[in-house]
Amino acid sequence: MSSQIYIGQVMHQRFFPMAYRFQYGVFSLRVDVDSVETDLQSVKGLGFNRFNLVSLYSQDYGARSDKSWRDWFTELMADYGIDEHFERIELVCMPRYLGFSFNPLAMWYGYNKNRELIAVVAEVSNTFGQWHHYVLANAGQPLDDRLTATADKVFHVSPFMNMNCEYRFRFNRPDENYRLAIYETEDSKPLLNAIQVGKAVDLNSKNLIKVAAQLPLNSLKVIFMIHWWALKIWLKGGKFHRTPKHLEDIDYSHTEMKLC
Repeated sequence: MSSQIYIGQVMHQRFFPMAYRFQYGVFSLRVDVDSVETDLQSVKGLGFNRFNLVSLYSQDYGARSDKSWRDWFTELMADYGIDEHFERIELVCMPRYLGFSFNPLAMWYGYNKNRELIAVVAEVSNTFGQWHHYVLANAGQPLDDRLTATADKVFHVSPFMNMNCEYRFRFNRPDENYRLAIYETEDSKPLLNAIQVGKAVDLNSKNLIKVAAQLPLNSLKVIFMIHWWALKIWLKGGKFHRTPKHLEDIDYSHTEMKLC
């Protein structure tokens, strides 16, 4: 089977105007978009486009429409100058748990015929139903297994952070260990660090039931922590930033990341 479970931790650390740090356990799925339906059908407790204890819905990621993940990814990459066939496309995301899901960040990885990583897409979602893709294409040239890229913040995420920010992404090519770090700065000052790490186990019924029992309500935990800290910041007098007017009516957008 080409799909796996990543079991690990997410850490958030904010530096100003209210400093805090917290971490929590999470599990994510790493799936091959071409074999995901077959892979998931063989695992008890796991459904694809249907309700189950844990489930993965195609409408939750990518184009979030009837378009297949492969077609969406291929068309997006063509917008950034990559026209070659992708031998493999992977998605790393948190699945639905008892039908509920919220993914602040899902990751896509595209590989060429030599199984070299040539494209990465960070899919960022906010709690207002909008999403944005930060795309690292690098003109189709192979990417290192460890790399750093930057992007200007163009998508409104938290009402307690303004838009005058920059992201620095640090990726590892997904393998037996998973690591993703995002360092957000405001006017060149550290504002927020978000880091996810995980270790891969086989995607099978035994491992799925075990991790679902150890880390129940995976996505609910994420949405609770987001709103809990937002409430604490608001109570302490944090400044509220409304969604910029030019972004209010835009459900989806995409921009480019640049290698450092």
